[in-house]
Amino acid sequence: MRVGSFVLAARFPGQGDGEALHRAVRSAEVAEEAGLDAVWLAEHHFVPYGTCPSAITLAALLLGRTTRLRVGTAVSVLPTAHPVALGEQAALLHITSGGRFSLGVGRGGPWVDLEVFGSGLKAYEEGFPESLDLLVRWLREPSVAAAGERFGFREVAVVPRPSDCLTDAEGPEVVVACTSPRSVRLAAERGLPMLLGMHVGDEEKAEMVALWREHARAAGRPADEIRGAAHVSAGICQIADRRTDAVEALTKAMPGWLRQGLDAHVTVDGRHRAMRDPLAYTELLCGLHPVGTPRLAADRLAATSERTGISRFALLVEGSGDLAATEENVRRLGAEVLPHLG
Repeated sequence: MRVGSFVLAARFPGQGDGEALHRAVRSAEVAEEAGLDAVWLAEHHFVPYGTCPSAITLAALLLGRTTRLRVGTAVSVLPTAHPVALGEQAALLHITSGGRFSLGVGRGGPWVDLEVFGSGLKAYEEGFPESLDLLVRWLREPSVAAAGERFGFREVAVVPRPSDCLTDAEGPEVVVACTSPRSVRLAAERGLPMLLGMHVGDEEKAEMVALWREHARAAGRPADEIRGAAHVSAGICQIADRRTDAVEALTKAMPGWLRQGLDAHVTVDGRHRAMRDPLAYTELLCGLHPVGTPRLAADRLAATSERTGISRFALLVEGSGDLAATEENVRRLGAEVLPHLG
């Protein structure tokens, strides 16, 4: 089992962007010290829900600050990026880090980002498969041309080639955030592992893994690839000597962050988006994920892995909103939970 942290660089009420980003960087540095496997970085624009607008840029910083930790994006939003530009950056990080970079990608949402970056709503609603295929080709082939609906260009050489990294002939792994049967099928047909969100529990994640395997088999993906698919389960984690203390730390801090963060999202076309009740959502997350004593947290992770078949975790550790408490949370996760997992 491989346990990593999930970093949103969340700006809690009363905090500045610099404070949120400093906490994000420190939590990743402490994650390496504590023995965690990876850190996964979120990307958001124009909202305090997350203050990192470029997950791949922050990944570059953290790869330079660490020596062992795997660093991944969770996710880089493809509809607002050119897949070739993103592929070039991913290849660069893959090679220069010795193969420690993972590229997570997703559709994002129908937000005003699509207007600001000029990609338009169609890139979100229909263009994701084309962008994903072009990105994967860039990371796997020596030269690429495109003649799609959104992207068209003559054949050009892939420089730098990610396969030049001595530790991995295949280039960086690509993980796809999946929230619907459509996205599960998209990932499965391409043999790409999924990143599953923290808002769903074990049963739904198990169903999504089963659906992924079904579509992968139907698409003719190799049996060993299907068996070895390294899906990632996102969640939250808060360690305390008593479960009530862990829950209290999150229910005091997270609703204020969720309220201001989610309310700040603006749709590009004015469509109504119903947001979750912040306190109820926090309580839901506390029930789904490793929130409590070290033993409870280890049992919760083991149960999720057994039920879903997923062995990689990306756990939000900054739910208290406090730097010192976040660092302590990461250290306890490494020192008191990981030894129980093997």
